[in-house]
Amino acid sequence: MTAASTDLHALVDRLGADVVGRTREIELTVAAIACDRHIVIEGPPGTGKSTVLRSVARELGIGFEFVEGNAELTPARVVGHFDPARVLSEGYDADVFVPGPLAAALRDGSLLYIEELNRVPEETLNVLITVMSEREITVPRLGRLEAAPGFRLVAAMNPFDAVGTARISGAVYDRMCRIAVGYQSSDDEAMIVRRAVAQRTEAGGVDQASAALDRVDLIVELVRATRAHGDIRVGSSVRGAIDMVFVAASLAELRGVDPAASTVSLDAALVALSGRIRVRDGSTRTPEEIITELWKSIFVPRLDEQGGDDEGKAGAPRGATNSH
Repeated sequence: MTAASTDLHALVDRLGADVVGRTREIELTVAAIACDRHIVIEGPPGTGKSTVLRSVARELGIGFEFVEGNAELTPARVVGHFDPARVLSEGYDADVFVPGPLAAALRDGSLLYIEELNRVPEETLNVLITVMSEREITVPRLGRLEAAPGFRLVAAMNPFDAVGTARISGAVYDRMCRIAVGYQSSDDEAMIVRRAVAQRTEAGGVDQASAALDRVDLIVELVRATRAHGDIRVGSSVRGAIDMVFVAASLAELRGVDPAASTVSLDAALVALSGRIRVRDGSTRTPEEIITELWKSIFVPRLDEQGGDDEGKAGAPRGATNSH
């Protein structure tokens, strides 16, 4: 085993301790970056795509230029532009050019990280295709910008059918290594929730959040059930479970009851999850009705086993099943 491979093994071990349930994806990302490849990680929201890329860059000590992909990301915004006010007085001098994230990453040999790649306009994607192929770009009135050693483009994106996304062309895929990710296991997602609560508690967060963790397995089960329900097109990510824990803790403190009380649990589920799911076209049901149904199927049997709680079995809160 070479010294370089030993270093990479140590890197993967360190990252595996920080990023839950993504050992294989970490290995693939580290391997691709180590051999100077461009990468796109594709998967549903909340599956750790950004976390993996940011963590790898941090541990490798690589510069990191962040770009949020959206419909307003024009070539000028990603490449850079000349300062109009200074152009009037100084002309198109190199010192007047304001580098965008792409120009900065090329200059410094950094990672250019683009989030939501499949929301980027086609004309901007064409610029990125040129850079990936030629490792340089020509800017009018400025000249050629060449990539310093170490420059790579890394990106994350949701599946094509997510709201607001467009299909990525074969020309982009042909220049990038693709790593597909899915949801973590239920055990991994429960660990993610517990870590989030622990970090928030250490930072002085909601005191009762740890009490809400008594039902973290049920909360994760509820969130995962949203991904398989027949009326739901897009289910919640693990972020919904994290929010449900914190909302339940805060709401319980406000009401002066236990975070596990059924009315608190159901209200927290509605607040945390109803906006995260997308109901299938043609369904006559509201998000609140579906979340309430799923909550009852998962939480009420547990209440029966435990003889109920001090709040009794909860129906939907008032107004919860009204249409939007």
